[in-house]
Amino acid sequence: MTPAIFGIAQLNPVIGDLVGNSDRLLVAVQKLAEQGVQLVLTPELSICGYPPRDLLMHRQFISDMEAAIADLARKLPPDVAVLVGMVSVNPHASQAGGKPLFNSAALLQGGEVRQIFHKRLLPTYDVFDEDRYFAVGNGSQVFTLNLKDGTSLRIGVTICEDIWNDEKFWGKRNYADDPVAELAQNHQLDLLLNLSASPYAVGKQNLRESMLSHSAIMHNLPLIYANQVGANDDLIFDGRSMAFDRSGKIIARGKGFEEDLLVINLDDELNLTPSRYESDDAEIFAALVLGVRDYVQKCRFRQVVIGLSGGIDSALVAVIAAEAIGKENVLGVLMPSPYSSTHSITDAIALANNLGISTQTIPIAPMMEAFDTSLANLFAGKSSDVTEENLQSRIRGSLLMAISNKFGHLLLSTGNKSEVSVGYCTLYGDMNGGLAAIADVPKTRVFSICEWLNRTNSLLSIKQGKTEVIPVNIITKPPSAELKPDQLDQDSLPPYDILDDILHKLINQHLSASEIIATGHEQAIVDRVVRLVKIAEFKRRQAAPGLRITDRAFGSGWRMPIASKVTP
Repeated sequence: MTPAIFGIAQLNPVIGDLVGNSDRLLVAVQKLAEQGVQLVLTPELSICGYPPRDLLMHRQFISDMEAAIADLARKLPPDVAVLVGMVSVNPHASQAGGKPLFNSAALLQGGEVRQIFHKRLLPTYDVFDEDRYFAVGNGSQVFTLNLKDGTSLRIGVTICEDIWNDEKFWGKRNYADDPVAELAQNHQLDLLLNLSASPYAVGKQNLRESMLSHSAIMHNLPLIYANQVGANDDLIFDGRSMAFDRSGKIIARGKGFEEDLLVINLDDELNLTPSRYESDDAEIFAALVLGVRDYVQKCRFRQVVIGLSGGIDSALVAVIAAEAIGKENVLGVLMPSPYSSTHSITDAIALANNLGISTQTIPIAPMMEAFDTSLANLFAGKSSDVTEENLQSRIRGSLLMAISNKFGHLLLSTGNKSEVSVGYCTLYGDMNGGLAAIADVPKTRVFSICEWLNRTNSLLSIKQGKTEVIPVNIITKPPSAELKPDQLDQDSLPPYDILDDILHKLINQHLSASEIIATGHEQAIVDRVVRLVKIAEFKRRQAAPGLRITDRAFGSGWRMPIASKVTP
């Protein structure tokens, strides 16, 4: 194959910011052009950001996107070809059942739009809902790239899901068509491209690399894959764009969880960015830091507020926030009650000192007394129960929201996936917030990440010479909501290692109660957990967006009914 230099602009778009995304893309292409790049690949829908969701229903947004693409084409270096992800109008939408748009890629060169390619496979599972907006693509998916040395290359274009339907890799097909196989069989290609916006889930990168390598080998074609980076609402995109030679060997890999520009010569030696994630804990932490940073910045906040309980969940969220937006932009609020232990207060203060974040302390005993007085007549003859416990949480939630309103801080809620799954959280209390930073992180993983944080040297900017990030007592003490005397989480829940295993089998693996019991768990515990997950659905429906780090999160891909009958 004739040597040719290709580039990937792995960018972090802001959804709907057509001008800003275009400017960022233009700068990236100019930098790549200075290095001799002749073709630049960008991620899926790179001009508008992925996923734009119902912005696509606004006709003005679509026409503005077309104008932005035309303007970008005029500004780009004329001798560089650029594939830009965009939305284009379906001229046959008036036909029965026709969708109005295509998910497309535009080939820009010489000041104009030379060709447009359409996505053929439209996912409707998990977080994807592309059939809501897009028609199935048609037309040629091939173009010819004329090189500066006088030779040319035949190049096939695919968009994200188009490359995820290889029957020999998966053992089955999810769609009738295989666009990659059709391109390889029907055209004499020299190279295959894929524009992607593939959301992050822990462990997914290894699967991507295996799948793409298999595709290169199967079709004896070099393959270049550009993936979006950045976080948009609950979804995190990890980047890590890649290139493979025709033998399936990876020859280039972009950075994870940050923007990157890759220069790729398919005949060169390896150009791999080494992975800086020595464990799943390290990778998840990097994903959550990006998720918080982008949510704060893209929603135009500057500072965050967190309720510091002295517990491990709020400790992890505080560390994530300090790393994401800077310690000077994080406020921790201590709200002790008569049931708060002394070590909870001292642990929270020690954590804040370790991180260098500001704190405020607001005792809630006077407010608890005021509620008791106000409700005394109505509650006469009723013994104290979870109602009074929830009132404490709701007092704290109200205080945090008042601070958020008064100072314009984003409130980060601190509930983990284990709690959110079974409803061990208070609606309008500790569930208050604009972003649930660890809502997809099981409790056992929370402990694991915190232990990693104290071992690693990667957070020296936060450690500031200290031997630990999180005070050891926060990690070693038994978890407690501290809403009544001597309360422990395990008074109400199974041990977290048991609970999290049941939840993983139920939520991620979709096993029934009987199937989970067959793996060795006690029937009474399994039946109770299944019931708790079901009846907590109404709480989850009202929760803040939660950052997604697994392949089954309580976010845009979770579509359970609230009113339903489900038996174990």
